[in-house]
Amino acid sequence: MPFSNSKLTRDEVLSRFFPRYAPVAGLGQNGLSGGSCIISDGVRRLVLRQPHDSDAPVREFLRQYRTLSRLPTTVVPAPLFYAPGWLVVEYCDGEMKSALPECPQLAGLLYHLHRQPRLGWRVALAPLLERYWLACDPARRTPQWLRWHKRLLQRGEPHPLRLAPLHMDVHAGNIVHTKTGLRLIDWEYAGDGDIALELAAVWVAPSEHRQLVAAYARRARIDERLLWRQVQRWRPWVILLMAGWYERRWQQTGDRQFITLADETWCQLDKE
Repeated sequence: MPFSNSKLTRDEVLSRFFPRYAPVAGLGQNGLSGGSCIISDGVRRLVLRQPHDSDAPVREFLRQYRTLSRLPTTVVPAPLFYAPGWLVVEYCDGEMKSALPECPQLAGLLYHLHRQPRLGWRVALAPLLERYWLACDPARRTPQWLRWHKRLLQRGEPHPLRLAPLHMDVHAGNIVHTKTGLRLIDWEYAGDGDIALELAAVWVAPSEHRQLVAAYARRARIDERLLWRQVQRWRPWVILLMAGWYERRWQQTGDRQFITLADETWCQLDKE
């Protein structure tokens, strides 16, 4: 796969490396896919991706390509091409459902991922928290946000229970139900980290969170109470991360839905 310091346009990527392919459909809604699209030659479909966050360091998008290269296609779409600002992957033919799989099935997917060899770099939460703080609307930098930011940095991340490759953005829109099983897409935040951090970050209803942890504990043969306590230690980190992400998206898009989501998340953090 070619690596170059110069960024190509979409038309240049297609004409130079995929001359028989043309765009057939966009991905996602509200611009969250950042201009990514499905391309086809009339027979085969591929996904041409751009970084969701155009301001993120180039190395993060390259890591996404390397993540896909190191994990089995039972979990990820196969990567086919990388150039700065562009990634082409296999199109996962299947269904995206509006809700997450049932807890036993979801726990099985995560356990399968976590049994894979480590990727070689750690999930780093502190730099992400700092990036969101600096990039948000200054008027939204509340004392509550600063207080929690300082508190977590002083406390430090929980000592990992078990290190494994993590996806770190598991929600219904990132799971494709294929004929051969569940596949995870959008590996933007992937890295090695504590399995309990992954479980804490899953976008699952609070009433189902304990069920998911219990199902995972049975799969992984870990004491359920020990795992649940570790998940709870990570929750403030995850909630602050989510709130910061919504704040950043508001700054980038001006879409009021992100302010609403951020406000709801700040209220949730107060309950921790």
